[in-house]
Amino acid sequence: MEHVRDLTLLPKAHLHLHFTGSMRPSTLLELADKYGVRLPDALTGGEPPRLRATDERGWFRFQRLYDAARSCLREPDDIRRLVREAAEEDVRDGSAWLEIQVDPTSYAPLLGGIIPAVEIILDAVDAASRETGLGMRVLIAANRMKHPLDARTLARLAVRYADRGVVGFGLSNDERRGMARDFDRAFAIAREGGLLAAPHGGELTGPSSVRDCLDDLHAARIGHGVRAAEDPRLLKRLADRQVTCEVCPASNVALGVYERPEDVPLRTLFEAGVPMALGADDPLLFGSRLAAQYEIARRHHAFTDAELAELARQSVRGSAAPDDVQAKMLAGIDHWLSS
Repeated sequence: MEHVRDLTLLPKAHLHLHFTGSMRPSTLLELADKYGVRLPDALTGGEPPRLRATDERGWFRFQRLYDAARSCLREPDDIRRLVREAAEEDVRDGSAWLEIQVDPTSYAPLLGGIIPAVEIILDAVDAASRETGLGMRVLIAANRMKHPLDARTLARLAVRYADRGVVGFGLSNDERRGMARDFDRAFAIAREGGLLAAPHGGELTGPSSVRDCLDDLHAARIGHGVRAAEDPRLLKRLADRQVTCEVCPASNVALGVYERPEDVPLRTLFEAGVPMALGADDPLLFGSRLAAQYEIARRHHAFTDAELAELARQSVRGSAAPDDVQAKMLAGIDHWLSS
């Protein structure tokens, strides 16, 4: 049996973490108390809520819990606290680079409009990065359930802040609603502005949603993408183009995409040569953070330390981190493996 190295010491990049979903449960309870928000019981039990999103009702319930948590973020101080704590949690898990995903539209009404909301978020990210030493950037994500024109507005805004820490443009929410191609203009605006295209796909629907992300949105990364495992030709395409899938095993199981941790097709993707970046998605709702995703690969999929180091390298190479930061992280991964 090989010596089992500490996964919290393995340097990694975290490319799939949602803003509200990154909150500590204890912080949510404090903020709810501060504003007199009555949270759904599922969020106050001290255990992650039981979720299934494979049917419409389950997804609606998941969104409702998410919205309830988001309603507790009301002032710039709350945003700053959320971002700083997300950074601290990531550092504790061995992350050296975090790209946090946010739809600023949701926070705009309470923060004085969309532009103030973006500025507050970017300033908070900048401050947290300086305080914790974690490299930190932002992905601005449009909502599939809203009109594609809203997505275009967001894409223009994202491009405008590319020099202030926005590195990518995403598309989230229920992928069973809204066709990827409806958002092609928004993604073209983002790509022309130098941003990385990173839409969600291949989570609640099958391989076709991943193909749509590639064909219609020219995705450089796919949020989730796990269902690509069902289509060998698609896997080859992802591998040939080195499109990174941001795979979130604990989330997949919590939302009923797969029954058990061992059913998440980590091996299938890995052996097909598809680059992966393991992510925590929404720790607040799924109950586990970044290092725990690597633990799943080790415990349920028998990934060796050498393979786990390769997963970490893939996360670094799939990130928007500058070359010097990537080089330093890759050296750290080699050091972890040789120690």
